[in-house]
Amino acid sequence: MQLIPAHEGGRNVVYSCEKEGNDSKILRIAFLPDRSREDFLGELEYIRYLFEHGGSVSNVVSSKKGNLLEEIIHNHHSYFISLFHKAKGKMLVENNYQYRDGAPITEYYYNSGKVLGKLHQISKRYTPIHRRYSFFDKYNALYIDKRIPESFSLLKEKLVELLNTLQGLERNQETFGMNHFDYNDGNYSIDFDTGQITVYDFDNTCYCWYMFDLAGLWISGVGWIQFEPDAGKRKKFMDDYFETVLAGYRSETNIEDSMLDKLPLFIQVNILESIVDAFEVMHHTSEEPTCDEELSYLIKCLEDDIPYKGFFHQIYSYEEPFEFEERLTALSESEIPKNMD
Repeated sequence: MQLIPAHEGGRNVVYSCEKEGNDSKILRIAFLPDRSREDFLGELEYIRYLFEHGGSVSNVVSSKKGNLLEEIIHNHHSYFISLFHKAKGKMLVENNYQYRDGAPITEYYYNSGKVLGKLHQISKRYTPIHRRYSFFDKYNALYIDKRIPESFSLLKEKLVELLNTLQGLERNQETFGMNHFDYNDGNYSIDFDTGQITVYDFDNTCYCWYMFDLAGLWISGVGWIQFEPDAGKRKKFMDDYFETVLAGYRSETNIEDSMLDKLPLFIQVNILESIVDAFEVMHHTSEEPTCDEELSYLIKCLEDDIPYKGFFHQIYSYEEPFEFEERLTALSESEIPKNMD
């Protein structure tokens, strides 16, 4: 058993487990009181359903008692334990962002869309036993007011405005359902022999418009061209990239052009999620909270209504991608709300 180093804001202790003659496993121990037993069961049951219906995901391993989840209580504190098959292959970053030999990078773009499309298609038929929360259960005006310090009055106003716009969107079986909610190359592995992608880390999975995950995949694509000085060339690349992603996605499921037209809106929603998550991390860490260049950049995009994460806007610097220094500031402890649960 080997501890996997946690990323900033990580909410679990995770171990890689290997035994001779067996496939590798991933052991996850959740220790924070931010999720209930029902939350975990909702996640794990969804993963099992995806796997059983052909989704390319790391399946849950049942315990000896036949449970997807085990709870250990120690010193009146609950620890929720789950086990997963380890995905075959490795992450792109572990391969220095080099795709597999002899295959065009467009194969990867297509496959990333195809795998996501399959997950969404399966989700359209999913009826949960333990239901995960829906987007507005978490992201609402009250929650924004709790999480964002008072000094960010314009940001709070823009976030609520964005939520009100979303409230007016249609929600039906074809447009709204279970999303991964963090679909990017940090949360799946690639078999570099075949190109197959296996998805994991469904911690944040919830009900939302399927466009949220697709917009997240658009955002993931900027890394391939972020150091290009010419905004026109960045735009041309992103159009071609996303066209390939969508071809893969539509090979597995349908999405109306009317929803695709809302891509800029859902890129903003992804930014909303990132901003709220950053303030959540500040709350859970003991270090003095800071609004760094990256967070300042995201805030600027929302406050000034800059579309496409500013990627084609004059705010963007190819030398320092997605950083903004003007708003760099330290937040005093008094500005971080204490009534967060």
